[in-house]
Amino acid sequence: MSKTAKIKRRPLDGVLLLDKPKGVSSNNILQKVKYLYRAVKAGHAGTLDPMATGLLPICFGEASKFNHQLLNNRKTYRFTCRLGEATHTGDAEGEVIATAMIPELSTALLETAMVNFTGDIQQIPPMVSALHHEGKRLYELAREGIEVARPARDITIYALTLIEFDDHSFTAEVTCSKGTYVRVLAEDIAKSIGTLGHLTMLRRTEVAPYFAPTLITMEDLEAALLENRADELLLPVDSAIADYPILIFNEEETARLKNGQKIAFPHALDEQFYRLYAYDQTFLGLGERHLPHVIKPSRLIQIQ
Repeated sequence: MSKTAKIKRRPLDGVLLLDKPKGVSSNNILQKVKYLYRAVKAGHAGTLDPMATGLLPICFGEASKFNHQLLNNRKTYRFTCRLGEATHTGDAEGEVIATAMIPELSTALLETAMVNFTGDIQQIPPMVSALHHEGKRLYELAREGIEVARPARDITIYALTLIEFDDHSFTAEVTCSKGTYVRVLAEDIAKSIGTLGHLTMLRRTEVAPYFAPTLITMEDLEAALLENRADELLLPVDSAIADYPILIFNEEETARLKNGQKIAFPHALDEQFYRLYAYDQTFLGLGERHLPHVIKPSRLIQIQ
């Protein structure tokens, strides 16, 4: 008999709103949570850097089918930028590569600067990002001391609010689109007021449709496991697309949807995507408008 018994995994469906701790990668914490739950399948919806904390949705089983929607949704972060110093990574984990004088800070100065970074803007991704260049990740090239030109990308800053500041730093909250690098935003704000800067704190508070003042910490999870109530911490699968409108189908239509068939409506459908439910309120999955009056199944779930 083997000294190390194989862990028996179990099918599990749902979403855990984890408060990722500082100092660990998103993948490492995902693997730990998956192990603790003994889950067959799990994934996370949006990487946070090791220094970052906050909302990391862990999607188990069928919920992982909607990771793509969560990744594309808006996100909100609170961040602190240390002024007067630039690092090679854009955050506190990097080495200081340049310094600059810090102007006299004021609410007016910082808020005026932030207005210029609100709305549809362009941003150059950092060299420490996971984007590819000629088959290699940018961060791999950065480790080799290589810097390459990166094309600017279109992003949207929905809201950017100053929280507080002192003589050498400021803290702000940003709600932004997919593809936004908060470290670059902090650096750009610092440059716009005539100095340099880098991130010293980053905390994610929203991945739409999820936002929660109280997230599940690892301590909460471990305590729940001891009390055999960890599954109670999971949100239902359909919570991942709770911001989409609902369509409900009768028994015959439900059977057709499960077979991958399209359903026609007597009226036009206004939205591109819909949550699909059976006549008995059972969640079926995600539907996509095929024609103005026709819905087709996009991602159907299979929960036992």
